[in-house]
Amino acid sequence: MQPFSQCQTLVLGAGIVGVSTALQLQARGRQVTLIDRDAPGSGTSHGNAGLIERSSVVPYAFPRELRTLLRYGLNRQSAVRYSVAHLPKAAPWLLNYWQQSAPAKLARAAADLLPLVQRCVEEHDPLIEAAGLQHLVSANGWIEVYRDAALFAQAKQEALALARHGLRYEMLEREQLQAREQGLDGGIGGIHWLDPKSVRDPGALTRGYAALFVQRGGQFLHGDARSLQAVEGGWLVSTQRGPLLAQEVVACLGPQSAELFAPLGYRFPLGIKRGYHMHYATTGGSELKHSVCDPQAGYVLAPMARGVRLTTGIEFAASDAPGNQVQLKRCEALARQLFPALGERLDDQPWLGRRPCLPDMRPVIGPAPRHAGLWFNFGHAHHGLTLGPVSGRLLAEMITGEQTFTDPAPFSPARFA
Repeated sequence: MQPFSQCQTLVLGAGIVGVSTALQLQARGRQVTLIDRDAPGSGTSHGNAGLIERSSVVPYAFPRELRTLLRYGLNRQSAVRYSVAHLPKAAPWLLNYWQQSAPAKLARAAADLLPLVQRCVEEHDPLIEAAGLQHLVSANGWIEVYRDAALFAQAKQEALALARHGLRYEMLEREQLQAREQGLDGGIGGIHWLDPKSVRDPGALTRGYAALFVQRGGQFLHGDARSLQAVEGGWLVSTQRGPLLAQEVVACLGPQSAELFAPLGYRFPLGIKRGYHMHYATTGGSELKHSVCDPQAGYVLAPMARGVRLTTGIEFAASDAPGNQVQLKRCEALARQLFPALGERLDDQPWLGRRPCLPDMRPVIGPAPRHAGLWFNFGHAHHGLTLGPVSGRLLAEMITGEQTFTDPAPFSPARFA
């Protein structure tokens, strides 16, 4: 066998979850090597809406109302689109997701996730400061905009029901909404959530965290997680510098996680929600000051370093299927009505990303049930950027034997055994 180098802890995957996990382990004295096929922050971490979503205390659930299901079933909506060819394969996962979205189960999932969501900003903040990335982050929250009076009234009631969580928000009637975000047109009102933070370049934030990891003595290597194999003394993986032996491995591979866990015999029900983004110029000297969500249409407009980024909702299609612009075009048409200053496209092609999701709406965080020294941290759905540092902390506390800040049992890989 070719001579190999060694490390104490190997983290596979340099998205926001992997980089954050590497930093949290490093802060607890572990000697860590971070591996990815690509540069840090190149995958899903690059293309999200850029929200550190402190106010999302209820997971994105499968709709239960018959009217909503029928509307989505026609496959003409902007918020959700599906590939007809992919639907038979996705149906069992979607049924499981629907079952887990029943009110009592959803409430349990929200309660389990709450300790992570509550700490998301405070775990990001010291990393942002240490990496010198304050210029990328704004603490001005984000705005939900409503075009339908009944939906706005319902949203107000739902916001009031979240008062026990101490969330800060302001109800905005039409005039207040237009004063808060002057370029908007057509919204009858909105809710300005004040606790979240917005990131004007999520990929740059992840790369900045990775640079901080290297600055603090960590090692980043290009390598292929699919080469991982259990050997005497630990785990062996192929890298650009040859084989690397690690005592312990943390898999943070997001939507590619199945490429590692399936060959090892695990059958986690990992689903993929695809999504797109496109950047736009603005016209007439207008600017978007806040990230704006149209929950009815399922898209987000966010001010980014490259322009205004439109991020779409959910597309159910084969992970490796070619991109389809139908959903983006639907969202774009609605976004131009809401924000008329949305100008020309700035990207040659839409970016296509893949959100790794479990049907019970909880990530997988913890030790592999049947392999000593192997740990998992994946499946953060729509909230990888939000939960990266805090889920990295939870796993690092578990690995190093610290008292965990919350009970990790709800996220255990063993729940799918």
